[in-house]
Amino acid sequence: MPVWVEKAMNKEEMKRYESFKQKFFHWFLAFQDDGPFSAAAGELLALLKEELALEQAVFYLYDPVRAAFYPEAAAVGTPDAGPIAADGERKVAVVDAGGPHMAARLFFMLSDETPAMVELMYRKDGGFDERLLWEIQTDLARLFRKLSAVLQGEGEEKRYGQLHHFAAKIHSSMHIDVVLEEIIRTLQNVYPSFTYHLLLSHDNHLRGNLPIKTLVLDEREKQTAALRAFLTGQVQCEEMEAPRRSVLYAPIKGVQAVYGVIEIIAPYAAPFPKREIHFISLLASTAGSALENAKLYEQSRRLVADLQLINDTMRQLNARPRLHEAIEYMVSQIQQSFGADEVGFFLFADGKRELLPGSTPFFFDHRSEPYIEWVEKRRQSGNDILFAGDVCVSAFGSFRSIMAAPMQQNKETKGLCIALASEPYRFTFEMFKLLESLVQHSTLAFMNAMLREELEKMVVTDYLTKLHTRRYLDETIQTSMKCDERGAFILIDIDNFKQINDLYGHQTGDDVLIQVAELVRAYIRDDDVAARWGGEELAVYLPNVALADAVLVARRIIEKVRRHTVPPVTVSCGISSWSPHGSKDAEQLFKQADAALYMAKETGKNCIFVHDDCHLYKV
Repeated sequence: MPVWVEKAMNKEEMKRYESFKQKFFHWFLAFQDDGPFSAAAGELLALLKEELALEQAVFYLYDPVRAAFYPEAAAVGTPDAGPIAADGERKVAVVDAGGPHMAARLFFMLSDETPAMVELMYRKDGGFDERLLWEIQTDLARLFRKLSAVLQGEGEEKRYGQLHHFAAKIHSSMHIDVVLEEIIRTLQNVYPSFTYHLLLSHDNHLRGNLPIKTLVLDEREKQTAALRAFLTGQVQCEEMEAPRRSVLYAPIKGVQAVYGVIEIIAPYAAPFPKREIHFISLLASTAGSALENAKLYEQSRRLVADLQLINDTMRQLNARPRLHEAIEYMVSQIQQSFGADEVGFFLFADGKRELLPGSTPFFFDHRSEPYIEWVEKRRQSGNDILFAGDVCVSAFGSFRSIMAAPMQQNKETKGLCIALASEPYRFTFEMFKLLESLVQHSTLAFMNAMLREELEKMVVTDYLTKLHTRRYLDETIQTSMKCDERGAFILIDIDNFKQINDLYGHQTGDDVLIQVAELVRAYIRDDDVAARWGGEELAVYLPNVALADAVLVARRIIEKVRRHTVPPVTVSCGISSWSPHGSKDAEQLFKQADAALYMAKETGKNCIFVHDDCHLYKV
């Protein structure tokens, strides 16, 4: 020991220090052990300042990142002193603090891994004996270590009591929101000065004011500590630059997966103690287990709801035999169940893509092409995941979320359903899988509706000409004569058709018949009905058309047939009509048109005859 240690201590200094020890005993008996360590340290320093007549006393903790001591508690006011650089292995150092003040710096270990220091500020004219400073250093080291141990023991008991309460509460709840709210509440109780965030994936659509951030999973960006914690399931720590803070990331980990990350930001820049990391890890693991149970419970409920949705949808589709009605219902159901803004159904046939009626208007617009092409490219490349949470707006349009499901039957893709939403990440992956299942089940109903309509069409359609059958024409005229105000009937016969068959063969005769049928269909309205009457005779019914207008239609047909058939042929027409003033029925309408056609054939062909109620004349 240096020579100066052997000098006799000042009796007055010793007396004051003994008084501090006595008052410390009384202070410790009245000490409240439920507060933070910094508050208790401040009370102890205030007692020391009063008894030793100090100007100020400040407690510092060592920050290994910045290799300096930073103030943690002070006898008077808040610890606003600046950092102090480490002073090697010295335990006691007396320095000139500037002006009339001196500072005695007493270094010690608060724990096995935490260096600490107490700085005593006093006037130069009232200095301390060096030997007394060594004794104060030894005593303060023991006092602060015991104080820390007492508070830590009490704190550990309280914290683990809160952890037990936390575990009991979250495991009794099957709601994800409740679990996450309790995580934040428990952390705020244990670490009131820290800041917290829950980092969750886009699939979590939660209500309330929880401090939630989106956990970005982007392979193009540098892997962050938060992302490492999520991917590895291990606690990660890092230092923030501005302001300097220590940040800990604890994975919320269950048995099956990692469901998110707890971000904990300390109000200072110093490594998290091992005991704190252990406690936070326990809390996060407990939360992960409860969150997993809540997710499994919600998943089971969602599966039941999904099955109910599929069952209800199939029942409704089976009650809608028309394809456009079935598509309209499916579009409405997808918009309601998934929050889609636009829905389109496409049918693949003969190498072409056909947009089915009932789809939303957007898909009939050219602006839908980029989305359709995106789906087609992924599908043709063999990618089964036709799903994107946030597509590039500049390359597409206003819709950010997209998902598509193929319409498959017997392992053959019959078509495609595409759903769009303007909100990014509106669709979750679970929604995408449900859409696939819903479309898969509904495909059979769509195919049955198409087959039913095809069969109905075959019943009322002539196989060769693709015009309606005579039976369908009869029914249409009967209905029209009950509902409409007037109508006209044109009977058409191909002139010299037998000669075509004899000269060119029956195959050419059939081809000529098809050509004439296509020309007739091309020059009538959608509401008009063209039918094969029999043999080489065709018929056209024009509802709500006067006789004069029917003559114009017949003239147009005659002219087009003469000019556009190969080999060239001509046709003859007989026209009749009805109006509410007459008492004509469908049978009389047919007889009059037939009589007019007969006269056209007998008087040179390639002409038009009209039969009204009183006259039969050539046009």
